[in-house]
Amino acid sequence: MNAVAVFDTAIDRAAAGIPAGFTARHASGAVYRFDPAAWCRDVIAGDGALLAACTGHTLDVGCGPGRLTSALVEAGRTALGIDLSASAVRLARRRGAPALQRDVFGPVPGAGRWRHLLLADGNIGIGGDPRRLLHRCRQLLATEGLLHAELAPAGTPAWSGTATVQTPEGADRALRWACVPLDDLPGLAEATAMRVLDTWTEAGRWFATLTPR
Repeated sequence: MNAVAVFDTAIDRAAAGIPAGFTARHASGAVYRFDPAAWCRDVIAGDGALLAACTGHTLDVGCGPGRLTSALVEAGRTALGIDLSASAVRLARRRGAPALQRDVFGPVPGAGRWRHLLLADGNIGIGGDPRRLLHRCRQLLATEGLLHAELAPAGTPAWSGTATVQTPEGADRALRWACVPLDDLPGLAEATAMRVLDTWTEAGRWFATLTPR
């Protein structure tokens, strides 16, 4: 079972109401918990301001089962979700969210023209290299586009690279991921030719909006 299959299995289990949470442990000792059951909900506390920030064409990177993409479409906004997980894309489409099985680092429709990008639910960790991911997001955004990212709380230890996933079945799999706390964001933005426009918290979640410099 590869890393993508881990997400496929976890999302399928969560959609069926079966416990599906799993953890990733980094060599630093940091532990990151994934909660697929939350991804399958219609709404999570704290989504409100994040969705309100997306006033134009929006690309939801790592859309999962389409919670945010479908909410944007229902609100009359143009949105597209992308995810590597076939199960996630299938479930997103089932709830009416336009979604494609794509790698954010590969060909993506509308590259360079998106008004908004979402990296919610910890997806700033995708690929295990936040600098590379933010560089890619900058390429996907329009000149004055906005990236809305969810981050770990300030003071959380930052880490990136390869972590070991412990699945519900007890198997160990390698996953490239990262944890980016809010207080690490200014340096990350500077290194990727972006700037932080705003930060906020809602329902115990931490967010920031960035734009290309």
